[in-house]
Amino acid sequence: MYNVSDRVGAGYEALFEALVDVLRAGGMRNAVELERDPVLPDFWKRPDMLLSQTCGYPYLTQLRGQVRLLATPAYAFEGCEGSDYASAIVVRDGGGIATLADARGRTAAANDGASNSGMNALRHAVAPLARDGRFFSGVIWSGSHRASLALVKGGAADLAAIDCVTLGYLRREQPSSLDGISILRYSAPSPGLPFVAGAAVPHALREQLREALLGPAAALAELLPALSIRHFAPCSTHDYERIGMLQAEASALGYSHLA
Repeated sequence: MYNVSDRVGAGYEALFEALVDVLRAGGMRNAVELERDPVLPDFWKRPDMLLSQTCGYPYLTQLRGQVRLLATPAYAFEGCEGSDYASAIVVRDGGGIATLADARGRTAAANDGASNSGMNALRHAVAPLARDGRFFSGVIWSGSHRASLALVKGGAADLAAIDCVTLGYLRREQPSSLDGISILRYSAPSPGLPFVAGAAVPHALREQLREALLGPAAALAELLPALSIRHFAPCSTHDYERIGMLQAEASALGYSHLA
């Protein structure tokens, strides 16, 4: 989910390999294959998915019953508080947007209609300002947060909501990608992107993974700083229902769709 550079991608692969080592040490003998370019959300729905990270919005709306929550990373980036995260609502420098209200009638970029950070959080933020179910003149569905940033920088869009973890990694790995971009404000917080396992993964393996994340041994703990992960926290389905509350609050204001 946060594969913004080769170095970050390698860090997550090392983390996953360390978790598989924990399972191997516990007696697991199954073959494990790393899927580097999964087709989402199909991959998350595979019963034999041993481990992945997903977004809280598809978890809440599509995946409950098909995956099991393991633990949620607490990142050391601006906009994060414990295992909660927020979206940075960003604009182009000199674009004439000083407040969220100034973005009325402008164009938004959003990564995906099933994204909590790119769509749901932005919908919630602008809902109080919408009129007759509209706020923007249009929405460009970009496919990724980096693509949304490029659209804002290039002038094709005026505003986007960017996962603060993605923004933190980009600031560290590709700082020039944020040139000419300013943070207007942060969205309401919600639980971050959880690590999950497929429904067919045996309970004993899920518990080993959960325990390894919540109380990492030295070999695993030493991998976390490179990923700016402070620790992992236990989060329940009840916690993730806060994401649904953002949707419900926007709908109650007559703003059910980002528009």
